[in-house]
Amino acid sequence: MSKPETNTQSIAERLVALCREGKYEQAQEELYADDAVSVEMAGASGFPERVEGMEAIREKGRQWADNIVEIHGGSVSDPVVADGWFSVAMGIDATYKDMGRVDMKEICVYRVRDGRIVHEQFFYEVG
Repeated sequence: MSKPETNTQSIAERLVALCREGKYEQAQEELYADDAVSVEMAGASGFPERVEGMEAIREKGRQWADNIVEIHGGSVSDPVVADGWFSVAMGIDATYKDMGRVDMKEICVYRVRDGRIVHEQFFYEVG
């Protein structure tokens, strides 16, 4: 049996690879547990602070994608892994229907259990 960190490292690397290709839905299908939880920053406009389950996470992703007019650039760092957790710095420069152009940076933290992502949480400036 592999150490949790080894398993977490491979999941983290796969998530990064898919996100760098813009394949967010594929990443969710491949890597997330059905009962995963997603947490946004308190006070972030347009999204509930916490959603549970893949259907709610997929719907949140669809709403975000539907709001994008144009993507001008983006970035995804290499993962930093510690036991069953990893973090990634992500950025997206995009024009949104409701906010105009925003160059956003965030730290994304993920928890892996039994080979699946069970928790994601995003940290970024609000307002």
